[in-house]
Amino acid sequence: MSRMTPSQDDRYRQATAQFGAALERLARAFEADPDLRLDLLQDIHLALWRSFAGYEDRCALRTWVYRVAHNVTASHVAARRRVHFAAAASLDELAEAAGDDDPERSVGDQQALDRLLAAIRALKPPDAQVMLLYLEDIDAAGISDITGLSPGAVATRISRAKALLARRFQTGGAR
Repeated sequence: MSRMTPSQDDRYRQATAQFGAALERLARAFEADPDLRLDLLQDIHLALWRSFAGYEDRCALRTWVYRVAHNVTASHVAARRRVHFAAAASLDELAEAAGDDDPERSVGDQQALDRLLAAIRALKPPDAQVMLLYLEDIDAAGISDITGLSPGAVATRISRAKALLARRFQTGGAR
């Protein structure tokens, strides 16, 4: 009996069930403006759905999903830099942190997250992508598969970016 190949829709549903939250975090990390973040996330989902028409199980589903998301975010960042549009975190994003029992801690946590994301956004796009994948707990080999960089180059970028981010947090600035 032959094994039935999952459809494009089935693969998309499986991918979004497994990696939907990670894709949202990725979009949030690359785009501070809530409306543009939604646009980016929609672009990622559309590209992902389209990509499953040609997916042949030659790599892990996770690798495929992140590779597609990487390509879409890289294009998004390049387009945004051409326009020279700099978005800051909005009050709406801070309000998303509401609901914690300690509002001051919640706002402080949100501000720390906003500072981290601003610092990551200030990195060059390939370095930002590597750091975001690292923060998603993907190992150097997985990041290598997704980005096309060698595992050694991935490890070097992670090390350098961590040192840079630590310095920026110690001095209190994201830029």
